Amino acid sequence: MSYTVVFVEDEKIVRDEIVSSVRWKLLDLELVGTASDGLEGEQLIKELEPDIVLTDIRLPGIDGLTMLSRSPVNHAIILSGHSDFNYMKKAIRLGVFDYLLKPVDDEELEETLANLVAKIQEEDRDFEQLKSGKSSTAAELITLPRNVNNHVIDSTIGFIAENYSSPVGLQEAAAYLELSESHLSRLFKEVTGLNFLQYLNAWRINKSVELMKDPKRNIGEIATNCGFPTPGYFAKIFKRFTGLTPTQYRDEHSAL
Repeated sequence: MSYTVVFVEDEKIVRDEIVSSVRWKLLDLELVGTASDGLEGEQLIKELEPDIVLTDIRLPGIDGLTMLSRSPVNHAIILSGHSDFNYMKKAIRLGVFDYLLKPVDDEELEETLANLVAKIQEEDRDFEQLKSGKSSTAAELITLPRNVNNHVIDSTIGFIAENYSSPVGLQEAAAYLELSESHLSRLFKEVTGLNFLQYLNAWRINKSVELMKDPKRNIGEIATNCGFPTPGYFAKIFKRFTGLTPTQYRDEHSAL
């Protein structure tokens, strides 16, 4: 299985060099689009919903970190000519996988991409285990661990239950619990067997299935009410969990 990449870089010479030199296929990657500014990049990410975004920070239009914060991105790598601590700190909060300084060595970039692919593959294996926990009732698509007798994790799950409809993530949960993001991320995975984003998305999908029982609610409204940034991203995540688009799922279950 190959993973898709969108690359956003305003310097044409840098963009062309990386596009031509990275051995995408060898890394199980497919470069599906490039952009030269942040606004174009945001539009492209929302349209293509890539698995990975590779981006500079200082871009025309909007900067790379703002672009990432406004787009449905699960995995990103930053390329930057500036070792600015504030940039790095914000990148970490956005869940950026790595922050590479320009000029980027081809071997270093390929190694970083390979490590990210390995991480995504591990998440996919966890995801398959998660899907095997399907409930027999349509009201609860995925059975998720709750009341795990760990105060921190139970509090985190409570935070998800209260805030899933808002644009929250690991950063907000860690701030709420007054913990470091790295500690919460590691502990959550150890106790539940899932990473924070997998659990949050599964919770949101479960809630979306409940809302689909009301035929008056349209898919876009359901996506928004369940905390997904766009209907397209909602459809992508929903299909990963169920094998069906939201519309297909609703059509099948409305007949039952």
